[in-house]
Amino acid sequence: MATLTVWKFSDADAAERATQTLASLQSQGLINVEDEAIVTWPEGRKKPKTIQEHNLVGAGALGGGFWGLLFGLIFFVPLIGAAVGAAIGAMSGSMVDVGINDDFIARVRNEVTPGTSALFVLSSNAVEDRVAEAFKDYSGAKLIYTNLSKDQEANLREAFFESSPA
Repeated sequence: MATLTVWKFSDADAAERATQTLASLQSQGLINVEDEAIVTWPEGRKKPKTIQEHNLVGAGALGGGFWGLLFGLIFFVPLIGAAVGAAIGAMSGSMVDVGINDDFIARVRNEVTPGTSALFVLSSNAVEDRVAEAFKDYSGAKLIYTNLSKDQEANLREAFFESSPA
């Protein structure tokens, strides 16, 4: 079963640094990272910067389409106006089928604000207490997560996996 986790950090650069911790945890066999992306939001900026950290090509990678839609729903829909927001809102209905609901979106939107950053990770086989302990070293680190069932994971891959052109 895959888990989508969101680690929020109290400074705009910590999520980028945390990717090194995540890589170390994976090399120790404490987590299997299938895909990841980061959000940095420096003070004074109107909107955050989003980056798919790795262009993973394995079976677990979701691709930029998934991250783009998720980040759009969380950070950009409130900024783009009602008409376009309604159209994107209709698309977000498919996200509920994959375990990402309005509560999750609202919680992330409320917590990841100017001056903070976040690390979004799709993972499996995590040794949760060891992973949580590794992120304790980051001042202000906070975990927000949703577990995805196998059916939800399959729906997520079907809806958002970008296969390479043949």
